[in-house]
Amino acid sequence: MSGRGRLALCAFAATLMAAASMLPLVEPAGWIVQAAFLLAVQSGMGVLVRRAPVPRALVLSAQAVVTLVLLTVVFARQQAVAGLLPGPEAVQRLAHLLASGAEDVGRYAAPAPVTDGIRLMLIGGVLLVGLAVDALAVTFRSAAPAGLPLLALYSVAAGLSEGGADWLWFLLAAGGYLLLLLAEGRDRLSQWGRVFSGAAARSPGGPAVGAAMSSGRPTASVRTGRRIGALALGVSLIVPAALPGLDGGLLIGTGGGGGGKGGGGTISAVNPLVSLQDNLNQPENRQVMSYRTNSGAPQDFYLRILALDQFNGSEWRPSTRRLKDVPKRLPSPEGLGPDVAVTEIRTNISASGSYRQTYLPLPYPATEVRIDGRWRYEPAGRTLVGDRGETTQGAQYQVTSLVVEPTAEQLAAARPAPAALRREYTRVPSSLPKVVEETANKVTEGAANDYERAVKLQDYFASDGGFTYDTSVNSGTGSAAISRFLKDRKGFCVHFSFAMAAMARTLGIPARVAVGFTPGTGQSDGSVSVGLRDAHAWPELYFEGAGWTRFEPTPTRGSTPPYTQQDVPTGDTDTPAQPEKGASAAPSVAPSVPDDCPAQLRKQGECDSAAAPGVTPPTDSGTPAGTVVGLVLLAVVILALPLLPLLWRLRTRRRRLGLSSGRTPPTGRGVTATGPDHTVDPDRTPAHATTGTLAAWREITDTAWDHGIEPDESRTPRKAAARVVRLGQLEPEAAAAVHRVAGAVEQVLYAPRPRASTGLAEDVETVRAGLRASAGRLTRIRAVVAPRSAVRVVWAASDRWTAVTGRWTALWDRDRDRWAGWLRRPSRGQG
Repeated sequence: MSGRGRLALCAFAATLMAAASMLPLVEPAGWIVQAAFLLAVQSGMGVLVRRAPVPRALVLSAQAVVTLVLLTVVFARQQAVAGLLPGPEAVQRLAHLLASGAEDVGRYAAPAPVTDGIRLMLIGGVLLVGLAVDALAVTFRSAAPAGLPLLALYSVAAGLSEGGADWLWFLLAAGGYLLLLLAEGRDRLSQWGRVFSGAAARSPGGPAVGAAMSSGRPTASVRTGRRIGALALGVSLIVPAALPGLDGGLLIGTGGGGGGKGGGGTISAVNPLVSLQDNLNQPENRQVMSYRTNSGAPQDFYLRILALDQFNGSEWRPSTRRLKDVPKRLPSPEGLGPDVAVTEIRTNISASGSYRQTYLPLPYPATEVRIDGRWRYEPAGRTLVGDRGETTQGAQYQVTSLVVEPTAEQLAAARPAPAALRREYTRVPSSLPKVVEETANKVTEGAANDYERAVKLQDYFASDGGFTYDTSVNSGTGSAAISRFLKDRKGFCVHFSFAMAAMARTLGIPARVAVGFTPGTGQSDGSVSVGLRDAHAWPELYFEGAGWTRFEPTPTRGSTPPYTQQDVPTGDTDTPAQPEKGASAAPSVAPSVPDDCPAQLRKQGECDSAAAPGVTPPTDSGTPAGTVVGLVLLAVVILALPLLPLLWRLRTRRRRLGLSSGRTPPTGRGVTATGPDHTVDPDRTPAHATTGTLAAWREITDTAWDHGIEPDESRTPRKAAARVVRLGQLEPEAAAAVHRVAGAVEQVLYAPRPRASTGLAEDVETVRAGLRASAGRLTRIRAVVAPRSAVRVVWAASDRWTAVTGRWTALWDRDRDRWAGWLRRPSRGQG
């Protein structure tokens, strides 16, 4: 197989290995077999076209056409012209599949089913990445940039898998990229002929001359490349594990450095269910916000973040809806009629500096929000969402909201919900086990209306069904998790709320799940503190006339709504005053021992700490100084890495010019010999003359390489100089300088007593200026920022590593023979 054929095969393998990182995202995994076949056809087309002397653009065009035809045959054959060619109808079909695939990606959680749209996105994405990798690595013979599309493919898989792809997939993708680099390196080396070891010792000019004039290619390159690759993969796996991690959740999730009393860190938005369970199990009820309100019933004051209204069988999630600008006064709540009593209250809320997420906690239903920053309004859920990176961190805002007080009679007499709303919010997946609907019908047997059914469901979970509140239960929320919860009868708020909402939907009652915080703990100064363990989820059921109405099925958490209790009058709310910022009526007295206080803290008498005076401003102490210094150093290192080739090249040029001008002789003896007349300096030693002249020649060779003229060290210095003049299109002055240095190289290599010429440093600068003048702008920029000759650093490191390992191997072989002889020595008792 030819060099390009092997390179094409490695490009195919690297793409397929990177595509394997997307296997955990969907089920079943048979799509990758189809993708591999189509990718092989695409790569084979490239191999066939490249056998003819055609332009590179034609090779890329042929592969792109074949890719489009393949996708048309697989996904739009019925709409294609003659079942093969992509006509307008076929293109429209492919666009429709892409749109449906994007919708399916937003609808399903990983692992998602392989719908036609998702399959087109997966296979099409793999083919596009494979086309880019093949074009860069094989057609344009530059394998290093081919890592960018491979990285993009792996990054998509890691981003969609929530929490990053498994390390095994990273190793597979990185191994494919290293395989591609190794194949390209071997192909380049093969163009130079066989690589011999010990070239320096056999050079005509001795060890010093041989080392200077050798091609610089490392011996045992394959073995060294494997070692470097293994070391790089090991570092990439070990370093992230040693760095501080940043965890987070939609509600709250403490970040790095956030543990312990007064710890810093941040709170992010990722997964509400995982963070809910994490927060409920925190040993310290860390404050995330505080508020003051003039509500007369603070026990019912829930802070709502968002509503989860889509249930696909794998998870509950919020719908994707359009956002609007925040109006001065929010519209009237959906479904709220004039007969239901409402009272307007005002609340001042202050979020902690460690509480950072994009949804703004609000009492429901809010009618007016006064807050600084960039916020958008989502009407269906009546939520505020941060725009362009805006978060709740340290936010202080005032909210006007309504306390809706329907009576049991009003809810029982509620008219049916509108057909569109009922159709959307009673939808359940086909994967929902039958036991959910059967249990709902059994529990609500004998109920006369939807209100009575809802109350029976609430009482079944809260008191009558024998359920136990337990935050150690797995937080799965799909159909299987609901079925398991009904069987085991153990769980926390997520299980109770999701199970009740699903059961209500099977009964035809519109339902969704709200996520937010319970009222919190009152403080002695009149404020209320909301902590980590106040995170909560509860169901909202829709009743025409009252709108979305809260229910509380979770035992020992929150408060049971008055309209679901028998013979209990609804609480009155004080007439709202016009409170000044930060001042309002005091809520009820805080309990002495919180219900969620861990048993260990209760024994130590530390549960009363929740009643300590609250602080309205953010209480976060900020990120520790050590973390800040570490992150700054890490940022400096990351920013400095791209500059390393530039810095190395500047240092090498300065050293070589110093040698060629006699300012830094290897013998340590200062020599001053400058001038353009190129007279011979008799005071310079032969070794110094040789080293300085060869350094000047190497600098010209590397400068030409940086400007796109690859070195050809199989030529004599005179022919190499002519090649540089021709390819670099040098002016007469620069061309003469190249030939003068080449002549000096021949003199020190072949004269009986090498003598150096003066003015070599000036000639090098003249050649460098000539190459820059004849090159384009991009070539000049690359020659400075990313010089090609910087690869000599890798070659030098490889040579040193090979030398070190060779010495250790020799020592081991010598000692092994000595120990083996000692072990074979007969004892005195023998013979």
